[in-house]
Amino acid sequence: MALDINCDLGESVHTDQRILDYVTSMNIACGYHAGNHTLMHELVRAAIQKNVHIGAHPGYPDLEGFGRRDMHFQAQEIYDMVVYQIGALQAFITVAGGTLHHVKPHGALYNQSANNRELAEAVVQAVQDVQPTAILYSLAGSQIVEMARDKGLQVYEEVFADRRYNVDGTLVSRREANALIDTEQEMLAHVQGILTANEVIAVQGDKIKLPAQTLCIHGDGPHALVYAEKIAALRKK
Repeated sequence: MALDINCDLGESVHTDQRILDYVTSMNIACGYHAGNHTLMHELVRAAIQKNVHIGAHPGYPDLEGFGRRDMHFQAQEIYDMVVYQIGALQAFITVAGGTLHHVKPHGALYNQSANNRELAEAVVQAVQDVQPTAILYSLAGSQIVEMARDKGLQVYEEVFADRRYNVDGTLVSRREANALIDTEQEMLAHVQGILTANEVIAVQGDKIKLPAQTLCIHGDGPHALVYAEKIAALRKK
C-alpha cells in the first residue's frame, strides 16, 4: 500500500483545515494535552468532507506541558484516560456519521508506552475494548507493536518526517537541541530515504531500517503546512 501520511491536529493551530488537503489521516487531540470539544467536532466534520481518516490522539492530562512531560500513572489510570479520550472523539464521529480509523497516543504517553510492557498493555487493551477494528499507530520497531498484534489489533508502524532518530530507532529527545528537523531540504532528504528504502540516518551517522506504514507530520510545528504540501507531492512521484 502507499504510505499513509498523518498529522496531529486539533491542538489550536490555525493551519489545521489547510493541512487536511495534503494528508490521508489525522490524529485529533482529545482535550487532555490540547484541544477541546469544539475543535474535535469541527475537525471530524472537515475530515469526513475531505475523505481523511480520523484518529484519536489521547495523551496525558497535561495542558501546561502539552503532554510532552514524562508522567507516572498506574496501568489502570492509563487505561481509563485512553478509554475516556477515545470515547469523547468517538461520540463526535458517530454524530457526524463517520468511522474511527485509528488511535495514536500522544507525546510522552506515546514514548513511554512504546517499550514499557505494563503501559503498553493498558493502551492496547483500551483500544481493543472501545473499538477493536481501530488501527493502533505506534513507533516503528517498538515492543507495543508486537504486543498489539498478538492481541489481534491491526498496527501501523510509524516514522516521523520532522524528527531525528537515535541508532536504536528511538526518537532523539526533545530536550536535545538536535531533536527536530527544521529545514525543508533536510526534511525532504529524510522523507525520500523513508519512501524509497525504508531507512533513516541516525544522529550517530548510521543508516537504520524502519519499515513503516504511516509517516507523521507534527501539526504544531512551524513548518507543518509547508512540509505537508511537499511530502504529498513527493509521495505522488
